[in-house]
Amino acid sequence: MLWACLRFPGLAFSAAFAATPEAGPSALLDHKARQRLIAMANDEAVGFGIRRGQSLAAARALCPALEVKPRDTDAEARLLGELAAWCYQFSGHVSLVPPHAILMEVGASLRLFDGWPVLAERLRQGLLEQGHAHTLAVTPFAAASWVFAASADGMVLPEREGVRRMLEALPLKQSGLPTATVSSLQAMGFRRLEDVFRLPRPELTRRIGREGVNWLDRIRGQAADALPAWHPPANFQQKIEFDGELDGSQPLLFPLRRLTRSLANLLAARDGGVQRFTLTLEHARDEATRVVVAMATPQRDAERLFELARTRLERTSLPAPARAIELDAEELPMFRPPVRDLFEPVRGDGLDWPTLDERLRARLGDAALRQIALVADHRPERAWRHGTPTGTISPPRARRPLWLLPRPLPLRPNPTAVLAGPERIESGWWDGGDTRRDYYIVRTVEGQQAWAYLPVGTLDGWMLHGWFA
Repeated sequence: MLWACLRFPGLAFSAAFAATPEAGPSALLDHKARQRLIAMANDEAVGFGIRRGQSLAAARALCPALEVKPRDTDAEARLLGELAAWCYQFSGHVSLVPPHAILMEVGASLRLFDGWPVLAERLRQGLLEQGHAHTLAVTPFAAASWVFAASADGMVLPEREGVRRMLEALPLKQSGLPTATVSSLQAMGFRRLEDVFRLPRPELTRRIGREGVNWLDRIRGQAADALPAWHPPANFQQKIEFDGELDGSQPLLFPLRRLTRSLANLLAARDGGVQRFTLTLEHARDEATRVVVAMATPQRDAERLFELARTRLERTSLPAPARAIELDAEELPMFRPPVRDLFEPVRGDGLDWPTLDERLRARLGDAALRQIALVADHRPERAWRHGTPTGTISPPRARRPLWLLPRPLPLRPNPTAVLAGPERIESGWWDGGDTRRDYYIVRTVEGQQAWAYLPVGTLDGWMLHGWFA
């Protein structure tokens, strides 16, 4: 087995600033400390001299424009789950390592992705496109991959002995042992893991305890890692709350893109699609605004989902500024990509009908676009309507004319030949539209093919109801 570990050092910032793009010097506050202390700072804030553990007052003195938010561990956990959903397309065994790491077994995926370099490139490129800084390492041991992802980005050690040699040279601060344990070992004169590995096991247990010894066994592959597998949920529900209120649709586009991208990640993990989802915008005093986004066929492309949602949102009049936005998708059907003929030329321009239909409905509204829909009624004049199809109706087995007349007309003179029929249609007794007819495909004196009927039990009185092309 080969375990790849992805660590996301900026995950806490991404979770805290999900509603708005992170701009300028920013910092997160420690949610556990009694005092308001800096827990993390971005590069711009570090440039002003802001460091972890500083008081907020000291940080403000160094940088008055510092943007500060409390650390949100719940949001971090949700974001880690979203990243796991995205990683699921590369491995069938994905495991979360809170607060900001993911382990995935990639040994079984190497042949599928044509080797580790190709797979690594796809991982890195996809994460960078989503704006997630990360580090990555691969070894046969999950715990060792976690250690090297923190200290040696890009490390690939497929051989067990190579892992053990690299561990021996690792400083104690990078070993993954608790800080107190590292300080205790350093006070005894130990500097590298090699020094610790030389100790007899009973002596090592006495100095660092059973948990510490177990950790050292795990990073060397001498003890198994119990890694619970992560599985994608059956539906999607995610909410982003704003610090203040956002007025109009334009400021909502950034959080909307985050939501649709998260939905697309889950769909990729489930190998599914979405045909309908709901956006809910919460206001301070008014009732929530709900925007339904529906598609002709299940979709899962992040950009397409965003564009449809954006168009719908821009057409919606908000009664008040929004305090939060939520995306709900209850049904995630299987995704079936469009099937094309092997020799069908690929068109680089234009839109297919489902895409055009979705865009027109999103931009103009459902009522502005109508089409002919079948209705489960045997009477020809009632077997169709203008509107949106509500389901799949099996068409009649017998031929039907391309042009159906608005109402039947007498056919004179009588047809010269009967080409097919009769097809008896009896229906409508329950709604006052009782119909009893024998339909035929006939040839007229002009040589045209017509669809005509006789009342049941008669031999004369032909009525023309449609023309065949």
